[in-house]
Amino acid sequence: MKQKEELIIILDFYGQYNQLIARRVRECNVYCELVRHDISAEEIKSRGAKGVIFTGGPASVYGENAPVCDPKIFELGIPVLGICYGMQLMTHTLGGSVECADKREYGETEVLFEKSPLFDGFGKSNICLMSHTDRVESLPEGFRTIAKTDSCKNAAIENPQKNFYGIQFHAEVNNTVNGLKIIDNFVKKICGCSGSWKMSSFVKETVSDLRNKIGNGKVLCALSGGVDSSVAAALLNEAVGENLTCIFVDHGLLRKNEGDEVEEIFGKRFKSKFVRVNAEDRFLSKLAGVDDPETKRKIIGEEFINVFEEESKKIGTVDFLVQGTIYPDVVESGKGQGAAIKSHHNVGGLPDHVDFKEIIEPLRDLFKDEVRAVGRELGLPDRLVDRPPFPGPGLAIRVIGDITKDKLDILRDADYIFREELEKDGINKQANQYFAVLTNVRSVGVMGDYRTYDYMIALRSVNTVDFMTATITRIPYDTLERVSSRIVNEVKHVNRVVYDITGKPPATIEYE
Repeated sequence: MKQKEELIIILDFYGQYNQLIARRVRECNVYCELVRHDISAEEIKSRGAKGVIFTGGPASVYGENAPVCDPKIFELGIPVLGICYGMQLMTHTLGGSVECADKREYGETEVLFEKSPLFDGFGKSNICLMSHTDRVESLPEGFRTIAKTDSCKNAAIENPQKNFYGIQFHAEVNNTVNGLKIIDNFVKKICGCSGSWKMSSFVKETVSDLRNKIGNGKVLCALSGGVDSSVAAALLNEAVGENLTCIFVDHGLLRKNEGDEVEEIFGKRFKSKFVRVNAEDRFLSKLAGVDDPETKRKIIGEEFINVFEEESKKIGTVDFLVQGTIYPDVVESGKGQGAAIKSHHNVGGLPDHVDFKEIIEPLRDLFKDEVRAVGRELGLPDRLVDRPPFPGPGLAIRVIGDITKDKLDILRDADYIFREELEKDGINKQANQYFAVLTNVRSVGVMGDYRTYDYMIALRSVNTVDFMTATITRIPYDTLERVSSRIVNEVKHVNRVVYDITGKPPATIEYE
């Protein structure tokens, strides 16, 4: 890996917010890399890191098999910031003590601050998100307390001579007021980064790395037409041009008119080759009678790979397969230490029988808003870049229960009306994801003088920054009433429309 002029290394101790830390550092326009916790101090030094951040994590530092860092990191002469478990690990490694707290702290808590470069620009108190069972009991030599709560006497600590800092709360989450300011103070005022890294730098570096990796190899891109796969395709198009073939599999699970829109954009704009595969019958045949969502995803994922393998044989030798995997996909698939929430068809590698050398996932470490920024840097049209996210399995996971073409057509029409009305009222500009779901609930209704027994459509719209958490979009009742009226009157076999008002957590954004 090439050395960066300004680099912050983030050590991953398996906490749920770890990638958010990287995202916040990038928001400060500083380049960072999230790496394994057992990276050597020598490697950190060789990369020219200007600072190190230890993430949170679920372990106790005094527990058996607790993840640790190379203690020589503290001898590199560069600043270190420990967050939650990271602060406790720093304390434990440098001779302080960590114990199980007699009173656990979870949730938003008032924190009282002392003067410190880490809290430059802060008042005397702030609301921060606490999430810990253990606490720092005694400090290592050279450290002092710089923040406390009613239950935690060492909510933040520092050794200003060595530029070591620790915070028990999570500065990276939105619940912590001015949390981004803490990270900005660390990377700029303490580590001395200028904040000159931009998304254009990511594009330039990624394109360069892809060219070096691929060389004259042939590349096949799994293009769905959604934001993620489109931006991934645009990156590869920039990197290898005619050596890229974009395979667009129209599996019959797309939104209304979407297949033709994808062909119009990518068949004309790219230097690379574009192939549209009409595979609706094939996918619906495989999915017939299947109602379990995980089984649906696995069938679709494997069938995607099978289609790509067949198409690649038609075009000759293919060395690499490109997928538009982004970080929330990886987290929710339970890769690494996390628990699996749901599987994603584009996460986890290739089946043994598939004849590709390697998968390339250039967006794997990015959140959705970062992916959109990359798309704009690459000149993709706004109507594509700002399109609501669309999952790889498509409408298969928005039709609850078994899938038929008739059900898909019902959902396509209802979803189109919902999106059209939100865009007409400008609500789409505040909502980050919005769509309709065909539930497997049927209910009694009355239309004219006749009794009906038809489907219920659920509408879903959420506001989110990173797709890891989400709140509902507060759509005006007038808009919802108009949407409901149009769907019931214009879409056959629907007699009831409901609006989902559940956030994430406890729900996921998608239904399946």
